[in-house]
Amino acid sequence: MKALVSFVCALAILLVVLPGPLYKWHILDLSTAFTGIRFGVYAGVAGLVLLAVQLLFMRKNINWLATIVSAVFAIVAVAMPLSLMNKAKGVPPIHDISTDVAAPPEFVAIAAIRVDAPNPVEYAGAETAAQQLKAYPELVTLKYTDNTKTVFGVAKNAVEQLGWELVSADPSQGIIEATDTTAWFGFKDDVVIRIKSKQGITLVDVRSKSRVGKSDLGKNAARIHQFIEQINPQLTAI
Repeated sequence: MKALVSFVCALAILLVVLPGPLYKWHILDLSTAFTGIRFGVYAGVAGLVLLAVQLLFMRKNINWLATIVSAVFAIVAVAMPLSLMNKAKGVPPIHDISTDVAAPPEFVAIAAIRVDAPNPVEYAGAETAAQQLKAYPELVTLKYTDNTKTVFGVAKNAVEQLGWELVSADPSQGIIEATDTTAWFGFKDDVVIRIKSKQGITLVDVRSKSRVGKSDLGKNAARIHQFIEQINPQLTAI
């Protein structure tokens, strides 16, 4: 019984944790990876049931260290995917976020990189804009009194400090493009930053878009917030 419990709980955590890196290393496709996680949850539940049986009927023969480790594995295997599912329910099922939904910044250099991506480079449209405005009303065009050259330099430095891969930085057009790679699955999300001057005010718009997936679990909005928090202390916002 003890060996069975340990095996099921260890299998559960492996089925949940490993699909991400295996997808990232191109060993599994995305559908198979998600299937693995689903079975990991099932195994985690089974492990918790077996642990309960062991505690109720075989307490005298319990190895407490092994039991605690198995319980942690099973709980994590169940809790981590359920937490992501819960998070998905709390955000709109969109993957293209922009501070300007009327005229979103366009990808230029990244367009060629995304040519085979499931999610097209074009803006997702009015329905996405409506859902974003409801979920993230605070994400609007940024305005600064600093000149465009200063803002461009701060924005470019922020991209590098945040660990995003800089794809293009064109000061003449006021466009910065970068790619951020998520840690677990290695998903590629692309960012374009547009900087322009209007009536002496520098306007900054940021757009973040996932290459795959319908819902981004709020990641793109969080990324834009992260960028804003990085540049605001260095600039004079209006």
